[in-house]
Amino acid sequence: MTTSRTDGPGRRPGERGDLLDPDCPTRQLLDRLGTKWTSMAVKVLAEEAPDELRFAELRRRVPGISQKMLSVTLQSLVRDGLVARRVEPTVPPAVHYRLTGLGRSLEEPLSALRLWAEAHMPEIDRNNRLADAP
Repeated sequence: MTTSRTDGPGRRPGERGDLLDPDCPTRQLLDRLGTKWTSMAVKVLAEEAPDELRFAELRRRVPGISQKMLSVTLQSLVRDGLVARRVEPTVPPAVHYRLTGLGRSLEEPLSALRLWAEAHMPEIDRNNRLADAP
């Protein structure tokens, strides 16, 4: 069970929702947080915390991400309150990002998931090779 919206019919503040329900807000949040780009952006920003990074530097530190995908990822993180965005009124504008307290609290569980993946990758690779074998 997961915390859900309080504005739905018959919902009370703090009432738990159903993660298996496609309309559950927690499920929707996990969909956003579960992307590789979110995990990488949070990791890079956490390495700089409490300082901030400019967009271009963040993009350099996240190999393979396109400018558009980084922009979409950061917009989502800003909207959720996990990242703060600051724009300097220069030409062109200098845009800076940093993790908020809420965003810093996300780094620990994401780091645990990355460590789990690294530790179990050989076994996962082995299972994939066995599944793909004739």
